[in-house]
Amino acid sequence: MRITRALRLGVGMVAIAVVATACGGDEQKNASESAESGKLTVGIKFDQPGLGLRNPDGTFTGFDVDVATYVADKLGVPASGITFKESPSAQRETLIQNGEVDYIVATYSITDARKEKVDFAGPYLTTGQSLLVRSDNTDITGPESLTGGKKLCSVTGSTPAQKVKDNYAKDVQLQEFDTYSACVEALRNGAVDAVTTDAVILAGYAAQYPGQLKVVGQPFTTENYGIGLAKGDTETRNKINDAIEAMIADGSWQAALEKNVGPSGYPIPAPPTVDRY
Repeated sequence: MRITRALRLGVGMVAIAVVATACGGDEQKNASESAESGKLTVGIKFDQPGLGLRNPDGTFTGFDVDVATYVADKLGVPASGITFKESPSAQRETLIQNGEVDYIVATYSITDARKEKVDFAGPYLTTGQSLLVRSDNTDITGPESLTGGKKLCSVTGSTPAQKVKDNYAKDVQLQEFDTYSACVEALRNGAVDAVTTDAVILAGYAAQYPGQLKVVGQPFTTENYGIGLAKGDTETRNKINDAIEAMIADGSWQAALEKNVGPSGYPIPAPPTVDRY
Protein backbone atom coordinates (compact mmCIF):
# COMPACT_ATOMS: atom_id res chain seq x y z
CA MET A 1 0.00 0.00 0.00
CA ARG A 2 1.46 3.35 -1.01
CA ILE A 3 1.83 6.00 1.71
CA THR A 4 1.43 9.51 0.38
CA ARG A 5 3.88 12.29 1.13
CA ALA A 6 1.23 14.16 3.13
CA LEU A 7 0.58 11.10 5.29
CA ARG A 8 4.28 10.61 5.92
CA LEU A 9 4.57 14.28 6.91
CA GLY A 10 1.63 13.93 9.27
CA VAL A 11 3.10 10.85 10.93
CA GLY A 12 6.42 12.64 11.33
CA MET A 13 4.79 15.63 12.98
CA VAL A 14 2.96 13.40 15.45
CA ALA A 15 6.23 11.65 16.30
CA ILE A 16 7.95 15.00 16.91
CA ALA A 17 5.09 16.08 19.15
CA VAL A 18 5.32 12.88 21.18
CA VAL A 19 9.08 13.33 21.64
CA ALA A 20 8.64 16.97 22.61
CA THR A 21 6.03 16.04 25.17
CA ALA A 22 8.23 13.32 26.61
CA CYS A 23 11.23 15.65 26.86
CA GLY A 24 9.55 18.90 27.94
CA GLY A 25 6.27 17.97 29.48
CA ASP A 26 7.51 17.54 33.04
CA GLU A 27 6.00 19.86 35.59
CA GLN A 28 8.19 22.64 36.93
CA LYS A 29 10.16 21.59 40.00
CA ASN A 30 9.06 23.03 43.30
CA ALA A 31 11.55 24.79 45.56
CA SER A 32 12.14 21.70 47.69
CA GLU A 33 13.10 19.72 44.59
CA SER A 34 15.39 22.54 43.47
CA ALA A 35 17.05 22.47 46.88
CA GLU A 36 17.94 18.82 46.37
CA SER A 37 20.40 19.96 43.70
CA GLY A 38 22.17 22.13 46.28
CA LYS A 39 21.18 25.34 44.52
CA LEU A 40 18.40 27.92 44.92
CA THR A 41 17.50 31.17 43.19
CA VAL A 42 16.08 33.62 45.71
CA GLY A 43 14.45 36.97 45.00
CA ILE A 44 15.41 39.97 47.13
CA LYS A 45 15.52 43.74 46.81
CA PHE A 46 18.86 45.19 45.78
CA ASP A 47 18.35 48.79 46.95
CA GLN A 48 16.95 48.72 50.48
CA PRO A 49 19.53 49.53 53.20
CA GLY A 50 19.25 47.20 56.17
CA LEU A 51 16.92 44.81 54.35
CA GLY A 52 18.12 43.84 50.90
CA LEU A 53 21.13 45.67 49.51
CA ARG A 54 23.69 44.84 46.84
CA ASN A 55 27.03 46.21 47.97
CA PRO A 56 29.64 47.72 45.62
CA ASP A 57 31.70 44.53 45.85
CA GLY A 58 28.75 42.42 44.65
CA THR A 59 27.87 40.93 48.04
CA PHE A 60 24.44 41.23 49.61
CA THR A 61 23.47 42.37 53.09
CA GLY A 62 20.29 43.00 55.06
CA PHE A 63 17.69 41.34 57.23
CA ASP A 64 15.85 39.83 54.24
CA VAL A 65 19.16 38.43 53.00
CA ASP A 66 19.82 36.81 56.37
CA VAL A 67 16.29 35.35 56.49
CA ALA A 68 16.65 34.02 52.94
CA THR A 69 20.01 32.45 53.77
CA TYR A 70 18.76 30.87 57.01
CA VAL A 71 15.77 29.37 55.18
CA ALA A 72 18.00 28.03 52.41
CA ASP A 73 20.24 26.36 55.00
CA LYS A 74 17.19 24.66 56.55
CA LEU A 75 16.28 23.45 53.06
CA GLY A 76 19.78 21.95 52.76
CA VAL A 77 21.40 24.64 50.60
CA PRO A 78 24.48 26.53 51.86
CA ALA A 79 24.96 30.24 51.24
CA SER A 80 27.36 29.40 48.41
CA GLY A 81 24.50 27.66 46.59
CA ILE A 82 22.22 30.71 46.54
CA THR A 83 21.84 32.96 43.51
CA PHE A 84 20.15 36.22 44.47
CA LYS A 85 17.88 37.77 41.84
CA GLU A 86 16.60 41.32 42.00
CA SER A 87 12.83 41.33 42.52
CA PRO A 88 11.21 44.75 42.06
CA SER A 89 7.75 45.06 43.61
CA ALA A 90 5.88 45.04 40.31
CA GLN A 91 7.62 41.85 39.13
CA ARG A 92 7.42 39.61 42.19
CA GLU A 93 4.36 37.54 41.24
CA THR A 94 5.61 37.16 37.67
CA LEU A 95 9.04 35.98 38.79
CA ILE A 96 7.44 33.31 40.98
CA GLN A 97 4.86 32.21 38.41
CA ASN A 98 7.49 31.94 35.66
CA GLY A 99 9.77 29.83 37.84
CA GLU A 100 12.58 32.40 37.70
CA VAL A 101 12.96 32.26 41.49
CA ASP A 102 12.36 29.52 44.04
CA TYR A 103 11.11 31.95 46.65
CA ILE A 104 11.13 35.69 47.35
CA VAL A 105 12.15 37.49 50.54
CA ALA A 106 11.71 41.14 49.57
CA THR A 107 9.62 43.20 52.02
CA TYR A 108 6.66 41.34 50.49
CA SER A 109 3.42 42.15 52.33
CA ILE A 110 0.94 39.30 52.54
CA THR A 111 -2.41 40.32 51.03
CA ASP A 112 -5.49 38.40 49.94
CA ALA A 113 -5.09 39.64 46.37
CA ARG A 114 -1.52 38.37 46.17
CA LYS A 115 -2.50 35.05 47.73
CA GLU A 116 -4.67 34.43 44.68
CA LYS A 117 -1.50 34.29 42.58
CA VAL A 118 1.22 32.98 44.91
CA ASP A 119 1.57 31.30 48.30
CA PHE A 120 3.20 32.81 51.38
CA ALA A 121 5.13 31.42 54.30
CA GLY A 122 5.36 33.53 57.42
CA PRO A 123 5.00 36.28 58.32
CA TYR A 124 8.61 36.78 59.37
CA LEU A 125 8.29 40.51 60.21
CA THR A 126 5.48 42.93 61.01
CA THR A 127 5.80 46.64 60.30
CA GLY A 128 3.55 49.50 59.18
CA GLN A 129 3.32 52.20 56.54
CA SER A 130 4.85 55.60 57.25
CA LEU A 131 6.30 58.69 55.53
CA LEU A 132 9.81 59.89 54.69
CA VAL A 133 10.44 63.61 54.19
CA ARG A 134 13.39 65.99 54.02
CA SER A 135 14.82 66.88 57.41
CA ASP A 136 13.92 70.57 57.07
CA ASN A 137 10.25 69.80 56.37
CA THR A 138 7.91 70.88 59.17
CA ASP A 139 4.44 70.74 57.59
CA ILE A 140 4.21 67.00 56.82
CA THR A 141 3.59 65.11 60.05
CA GLY A 142 1.44 62.22 58.86
CA PRO A 143 -0.80 61.12 55.98
CA GLU A 144 -3.53 63.63 56.84
CA SER A 145 -1.11 66.50 56.18
CA LEU A 146 -0.46 65.50 52.56
CA THR A 147 -2.95 68.07 51.28
CA GLY A 148 -2.72 70.99 48.91
CA GLY A 149 -1.50 68.94 45.98
CA LYS A 150 1.66 67.66 47.62
CA LYS A 151 3.65 65.12 45.60
CA LEU A 152 3.93 61.64 47.10
CA CYS A 153 6.19 58.92 45.72
CA SER A 154 6.05 55.14 45.98
CA VAL A 155 6.87 52.24 43.69
CA THR A 156 4.93 50.67 40.86
CA GLY A 157 3.22 47.46 41.93
CA SER A 158 2.90 48.42 45.58
CA THR A 159 -0.14 49.77 47.40
CA PRO A 160 1.06 52.41 49.93
CA ALA A 161 0.63 55.59 47.86
CA GLN A 162 -2.88 54.66 46.74
CA LYS A 163 -3.83 53.91 50.35
CA VAL A 164 -2.87 57.48 51.27
CA LYS A 165 -4.93 58.90 48.41
CA ASP A 166 -7.94 56.69 49.16
CA ASN A 167 -7.98 57.13 52.93
CA TYR A 168 -6.21 60.34 53.92
CA ALA A 169 -5.45 62.95 51.24
CA LYS A 170 -7.51 62.65 48.07
CA ASP A 171 -5.79 65.55 46.29
CA VAL A 172 -2.25 64.21 46.77
CA GLN A 173 -0.33 63.83 43.52
CA LEU A 174 1.06 60.33 43.14
CA GLN A 175 4.45 59.70 41.53
CA GLU A 176 5.56 56.12 40.93
CA PHE A 177 9.01 54.74 40.13
CA ASP A 178 10.32 51.20 39.73
CA THR A 179 12.36 51.34 42.93
CA TYR A 180 12.24 53.08 46.30
CA SER A 181 15.79 54.31 45.81
CA ALA A 182 14.52 56.32 42.81
CA CYS A 183 11.78 57.78 45.02
CA VAL A 184 14.35 58.70 47.66
CA GLU A 185 16.51 60.46 45.08
CA ALA A 186 13.45 62.41 43.89
CA LEU A 187 12.80 63.41 47.50
CA ARG A 188 16.38 64.53 48.04
CA ASN A 189 16.38 66.74 44.93
CA GLY A 190 12.98 68.26 45.70
CA ALA A 191 10.98 66.64 42.90
CA VAL A 192 8.54 65.11 45.44
CA ASP A 193 7.49 66.11 48.94
CA ALA A 194 7.38 62.69 50.61
CA VAL A 195 7.96 58.99 50.06
CA THR A 196 5.65 56.40 51.53
CA THR A 197 6.20 52.74 52.22
CA ASP A 198 6.81 50.65 55.33
CA ALA A 199 8.56 52.30 58.27
CA VAL A 200 11.34 49.72 58.45
CA ILE A 201 12.28 50.45 54.82
CA LEU A 202 12.14 54.21 55.28
CA ALA A 203 14.28 54.03 58.43
CA GLY A 204 17.04 52.44 56.37
CA TYR A 205 17.03 55.29 53.87
CA ALA A 206 16.95 57.92 56.63
CA ALA A 207 20.02 56.26 58.17
CA GLN A 208 21.72 56.18 54.75
CA TYR A 209 21.35 59.99 54.46
CA PRO A 210 21.77 61.28 58.02
CA GLY A 211 20.75 64.90 58.47
CA GLN A 212 18.96 64.94 55.11
CA LEU A 213 15.90 62.73 55.60
CA LYS A 214 13.60 61.73 58.46
CA VAL A 215 10.65 59.42 59.12
CA VAL A 216 7.59 61.26 60.46
CA GLY A 217 4.40 60.24 62.21
CA GLN A 218 3.29 56.87 63.51
CA PRO A 219 2.74 53.83 61.26
CA PHE A 220 -0.82 53.91 59.93
CA THR A 221 -1.19 50.39 58.53
CA THR A 222 -0.12 46.88 59.52
CA GLU A 223 2.10 45.05 57.05
CA ASN A 224 3.02 41.39 57.48
CA TYR A 225 6.06 40.39 55.44
CA GLY A 226 5.90 36.89 53.99
CA ILE A 227 8.12 34.69 51.86
CA GLY A 228 6.47 34.28 48.47
CA LEU A 229 6.60 31.01 46.56
CA ALA A 230 4.71 29.12 43.88
CA LYS A 231 0.99 28.67 44.34
CA GLY A 232 0.23 25.17 45.59
CA ASP A 233 3.78 24.36 46.75
CA THR A 234 2.56 23.32 50.18
CA GLU A 235 5.57 21.09 50.82
CA THR A 236 8.03 23.97 50.59
CA ARG A 237 5.73 26.41 52.36
CA ASN A 238 5.59 24.09 55.37
CA LYS A 239 9.38 23.74 55.39
CA ILE A 240 9.87 27.52 55.17
CA ASN A 241 7.38 28.07 57.99
CA ASP A 242 9.37 25.58 60.07
CA ALA A 243 12.55 27.51 59.27
CA ILE A 244 11.05 30.86 60.27
CA GLU A 245 9.90 29.42 63.59
CA ALA A 246 13.33 27.90 64.18
CA MET A 247 15.05 31.22 63.39
CA ILE A 248 12.88 32.98 65.96
CA ALA A 249 13.33 30.25 68.57
CA ASP A 250 17.13 30.00 68.39
CA GLY A 251 17.76 33.75 68.59
CA SER A 252 19.00 34.17 65.02
CA TRP A 253 15.98 36.29 64.09
CA GLN A 254 16.59 38.82 66.88
CA ALA A 255 20.31 38.95 66.16
CA ALA A 256 19.74 39.54 62.44
CA LEU A 257 17.31 42.38 63.12
CA GLU A 258 19.58 44.07 65.63
CA LYS A 259 22.55 43.80 63.25
CA ASN A 260 20.81 45.03 60.11
CA VAL A 261 17.95 47.25 61.25
CA GLY A 262 19.04 48.34 64.72
CA PRO A 263 21.59 50.94 63.52
CA SER A 264 18.80 52.88 61.77
CA GLY A 265 17.07 53.54 65.09
CA TYR A 266 13.99 51.61 64.05
CA PRO A 267 12.54 49.92 67.16
CA ILE A 268 12.94 46.16 67.04
CA PRO A 269 9.42 44.62 66.95
CA ALA A 270 8.28 41.49 68.66
CA PRO A 271 8.57 38.36 66.54
CA PRO A 272 5.40 37.50 64.60
CA THR A 273 3.39 34.30 64.79
CA VAL A 274 3.59 32.18 61.66
CA ASP A 275 0.21 31.79 59.94
CA ARG A 276 -0.07 28.26 58.55
CA TYR A 277 -3.15 28.95 56.47
